[in-house]
Amino acid sequence: MFERAIRATAGVLESSVPFSSVEVSSVMKVKRLNAVLVLLVLVGVTAGIAAARVTAPQKTTTITFWDAYSTGGAEVQHLEKTIIPAFEKSHPGIVVKDVTIPYDSLHQKLVTAVAGSQLPDLVRSDIIWVPELANLGVLAPLDQALPDFKSLSATVYPGPLATNYWKGHYYGLPLDTNTRIWVYNPAALTAIGASGPPTTFAQLKSMSAQAKAKGYDLYAESGTSCWNVCPWIWSNGGSVTNKTYTQATGYLNGPKSVAAIQMLVDLYKAGQMPGIIVDSNAGLGTYDGINQNKYVATLDGPWAFAIFAGAYKNTKLAGSLIPAGPSGSVSVVGGEDIVMTKSSKNKTAAEEFMRYMLGSFAQTQMARAGQMPVIKTSSKWLTKIHPYYATYLKQIANAKPRTPTPKWTQIDQVITTDVAKAFQGSESVQQALTEAATQIDGLLK
Repeated sequence: MFERAIRATAGVLESSVPFSSVEVSSVMKVKRLNAVLVLLVLVGVTAGIAAARVTAPQKTTTITFWDAYSTGGAEVQHLEKTIIPAFEKSHPGIVVKDVTIPYDSLHQKLVTAVAGSQLPDLVRSDIIWVPELANLGVLAPLDQALPDFKSLSATVYPGPLATNYWKGHYYGLPLDTNTRIWVYNPAALTAIGASGPPTTFAQLKSMSAQAKAKGYDLYAESGTSCWNVCPWIWSNGGSVTNKTYTQATGYLNGPKSVAAIQMLVDLYKAGQMPGIIVDSNAGLGTYDGINQNKYVATLDGPWAFAIFAGAYKNTKLAGSLIPAGPSGSVSVVGGEDIVMTKSSKNKTAAEEFMRYMLGSFAQTQMARAGQMPVIKTSSKWLTKIHPYYATYLKQIANAKPRTPTPKWTQIDQVITTDVAKAFQGSESVQQALTEAATQIDGLLK
């Protein structure tokens, strides 16, 4: 371009009129000067265009992501320091605003946001909230919104994927899955004179007395919700409802469910379980109690190992299957799904982040933080990241979900309240579970 311009300028000055040698010299000087001036102008224009391209502001789309990742372990750190920066680097123009909310507050915040039409673009939702949010009409059906939903869903385990299904559509994609196992302090187990963790209900009862004699509580539990007590009900052959989730009477208050809760109540009344099961102020929390050699074990998810590695470095944990009852060792399925709100104004960017969170990089990073991945390929590398995942994989094989219904939050509150009455002694176990079943029947209609 420069060469053509210089030649054109020089050509203007050419003429068939003869010049003297002095004139020729002068003309040549003028030609060279003009050529230099043209070159400088062209260079300046080109540089200006390049500078404009560099300094021109790039359009930025900000998506908001609400989650309840644990701040006590490495979850938030991996998300905010590794995953989100990597996503933003590979997706210039998209910024992810992460808002971490305590789990106990997130559900209420979501309900409040629904009423006020102030929902974020994306939510990491507990699997038990998806039917409720979908029923409220605030979630985008991803099997319609995502053109590649079929191929994305084929990369994840079918069990976690099913937690997103409600009335003919999938309203989310699984993000992580988990279950509870028997998590214990091997040093405390040795201190009570045990050679290994309890593997049956009978051993749970005998070892609880053995631990108490040594000044320990064998098993500490932090509440009476289904998450806390349903593994015992299911392992004993009981259930919360019938198989079609339409009736609780005869199931939650049936003999097998009652016997499971009675076993725990008997341990509590014998002083062999700490009072935190009904009152969080009645003793040390489960982690502090295990760390201080007051409690031997609790039931917990894989994040416990990550939290102890960061906050309780002097206490080493181990894991085993939940003590088995007549129906075996049956735990509860947990996990979170990623859902997109209908009100999102940034759906294209939000969809890109969802895809990224299901990719091998993000799934591997969160596995390092104690979150069990949902992609099928993780079976090849999961236990290489943390050996303790092997026990979780065994436990989740026959773990059960909580009742999939939009009323689950209310149902779980009924279970929490009425089972606590049995521990506190204001009602018998049979009375408490019958009362709960009657209320749940009404909620299931």
